[in-house]
Amino acid sequence: MTTYLYPQNLKATANLWLWSLKDFAVLGIAALLSIVMLVQLKFFVPAAATLCFGFLTIRMDDTTVLDFIKYAARHFISTQQYYEWQ
Repeated sequence: MTTYLYPQNLKATANLWLWSLKDFAVLGIAALLSIVMLVQLKFFVPAAATLCFGFLTIRMDDTTVLDFIKYAARHFISTQQYYEWQ
């Protein structure tokens, strides 16, 4: 049986800079389309949506910014907190 030392026995997800490879590909295509729409149509909404997507999909330690926002909303808004004073 062969064991690889890098990365995590070849079972880790592929990352490129701060994004997963799939998110980076989507971000690249969306950036190209946004630039074309901005130059040709003077329409900046796709560029703003692409920037938001890029920020929300930044990945650090297998957690994205969007996951962190979901966890925070679940903790502070939707999940009942139980405190017991003794």
